[in-house]
Amino acid sequence: MLIFQLAVILLASKIAGEVSSKLGQPSVLGKLLIGIILGPSVLGLISNTEILKEISQIGVILLMFIAGLETDIDEFKRSGKSSMNVGVVGIVVPLALGYAAGMAMGLPTLESVFLGLLLSATSVSISVQALKELGKLKSKEGATILGAAVIDDVLVIIALAFVMSFAGGDVNLGMVVLKKVAFFAVVILLSWKVVPWVLRKFAPLKVTEAVVTAALIICFLFAYLAEYTGVAAIIGAYIAGIAISLTNYRHEVTEKVETISYSIFVPVFFTSIGVSAQFNGIVDHLWLIVGLSILAVLTKFIGGALGAKVSGFGWRSSWGIGSAMVSRGEVALIIASIGLEAGLLADSMFAVLIVVVLVTTIVTPPMMKIFFSEKETGKEQIALRKEA
Repeated sequence: MLIFQLAVILLASKIAGEVSSKLGQPSVLGKLLIGIILGPSVLGLISNTEILKEISQIGVILLMFIAGLETDIDEFKRSGKSSMNVGVVGIVVPLALGYAAGMAMGLPTLESVFLGLLLSATSVSISVQALKELGKLKSKEGATILGAAVIDDVLVIIALAFVMSFAGGDVNLGMVVLKKVAFFAVVILLSWKVVPWVLRKFAPLKVTEAVVTAALIICFLFAYLAEYTGVAAIIGAYIAGIAISLTNYRHEVTEKVETISYSIFVPVFFTSIGVSAQFNGIVDHLWLIVGLSILAVLTKFIGGALGAKVSGFGWRSSWGIGSAMVSRGEVALIIASIGLEAGLLADSMFAVLIVVVLVTTIVTPPMMKIFFSEKETGKEQIALRKEA
């Protein structure tokens, strides 16, 4: 059954991506939508089995690894201030308005805070693919988006630990912060000293694809270390990609990892997002879903854009950056699952938020297309040169 499902996913995702491109949209939009069609909600050809989830997890890890490999580290350094602004403002706006929405809905204070926190999460795995297709991954905007995603992830996880401590969970906030600090300290040290040494040792080996294998080992170990310390695995994979991008093996690894990733793992990831959609009982909560979806999209869009604007970007670039931060993806799904287990989300609200997360993920690529497809005005280009 798995072999058949993989064949269907690969065929359908490539066709849907091509159709989406011909319609003037990023191909990733077609891959997301075809997942809904293939999944239990429509045709029922694909079910979201555990093994497909694992393949999908590998896909998103490899996607962020490639993003790290293609990151311009000098541009990344220059974008530190703007990334911080986008990350912080992009959390404050949805957190505040999400809390207000929860209170207006009659939720208890702690549950309202949790709702705001969930809406503050972001996942740029979908945005990375859209940036690649739009030729913006290596731009100042792309570096700002990726840096902001790292900041967003760390701050939201720390805030989540803080909220869980009030919910009666056995959470040591100091230990949570210490683990995050330890993670970044360790991976920076490994990236500086160990990663180049490992690649040099593997390069002379008389076995096939030794360097690429070493790179994948580093990627998966960094992802595991990130997940183990409470940071998203995709952040670890992204940092591993940056570390290898600073070595002489960057181009070899990038070319071959892209071949592996886009042949099977990444298409499964994109399609599985749609496959996991559940629309049972959607009619009963339709207006709540519509309202929360609008709130989720606008708060992150406006928050990210304002953070970019105060950093010196022009309005069109700022709106583009804001649109790239809209997708909540797997990060919000993980937080929602934690909230369900802790009793901070009712079953009905959990189901509603799953659909809301899916909506934010689907609308992100076309929004980015709107703002990043236009050329910057002369004033915006001058402002960006001054910022650099």
